[in-house]
Amino acid sequence: MAVDRVLLAAPRGFCAGVEMAIKALAWMVRTFAPPVYCYHEIVHNRLVVDRFERLGVVFVDDVAEVPAGRPLMLSAHGSAPEVVDEARQRGGYVVDAICPLVTKVHHEVRVRAGKGYRVVYVGHEGHDEAVGTMAVAPASISLVSEPADVDALDDFEGPVAVLAQTTLSLRDWSDVADAAKARFGDVWMPGRSDLCFATTNRQGALAEIAPHCDAVVVIGSANSSNTMALAKVAAESGCERVLRANAASELPEDLYGTIGVTAGASAPEELVDAVIARLAPAHGTTEISITDEDEYFPPPRELRELLSAMEIAVHATLSVSPVARTAATDRTTAASDVLASLAANDLVRLDQI
Repeated sequence: MAVDRVLLAAPRGFCAGVEMAIKALAWMVRTFAPPVYCYHEIVHNRLVVDRFERLGVVFVDDVAEVPAGRPLMLSAHGSAPEVVDEARQRGGYVVDAICPLVTKVHHEVRVRAGKGYRVVYVGHEGHDEAVGTMAVAPASISLVSEPADVDALDDFEGPVAVLAQTTLSLRDWSDVADAAKARFGDVWMPGRSDLCFATTNRQGALAEIAPHCDAVVVIGSANSSNTMALAKVAAESGCERVLRANAASELPEDLYGTIGVTAGASAPEELVDAVIARLAPAHGTTEISITDEDEYFPPPRELRELLSAMEIAVHATLSVSPVARTAATDRTTAASDVLASLAANDLVRLDQI
């Protein structure tokens, strides 16, 4: 390679929802004896999934595959209401790690459908988030992915609401929303956008650097909607060569000049570090930041209750006085650091085999 420099987009990588989900599953791995089950991939990233699998997590696509009484986590993308109900009926400890932003969309679908609206939902068919959202009110919702899909819809009686999968690109969303307005007139849309703030921030940061790059590397998995949206944004922003890579080993040898680097919301920072090391820019790396993110999502309610009970029991057993007790550090602990510690634990276990 003859890479001169790297422009590194910021924000990039883990969003608040992914941070919450990874740390929650890590708590379950450390609390329960394996196997711990997870409905769908916790996030759409192979490194993350593989690391949890090596520690005894079993990912399933049907909660019926989970033995009765075993602990189960529901993924950050959100689950259909009947899936959540069945999971709880199986008698195990269930943690719903749905991203709060997806919960917001589920609530909007439920409320609009209850008021007699036809919901036009902009999303990607088959994506875990779209599947879960569509199941909230299946008789009252229609899935569209592009403006032509809007034109193909039937004429609806009554009002129409337009909602969106949180990981869409802003352009994809606006194009379809405009088509819905043109087709149905006065449609209802939420006062606050359904699009994930982190997704929008990552796209904005990439759009800032892409025109100045000979190539852009987007780190993330092919089944990650927000990763694929980033690749599209890079191309639309004027970069002629856009590469999506799961890992540094996938980079071609013919990269040169200025290379832009970003990561999807499910990609850990260790992948970014590895890509930059492989690029080995002669004149270093410059981070271009468009905003600071300080959003924090606490652990899911079920896990907060469990951890609180465990804390009380430990303090009581050890007779720790109230003044000596330390506050929880979840907010200041990064999921990338948690993943790194899981990797270390994984190596210890392998050494013992």
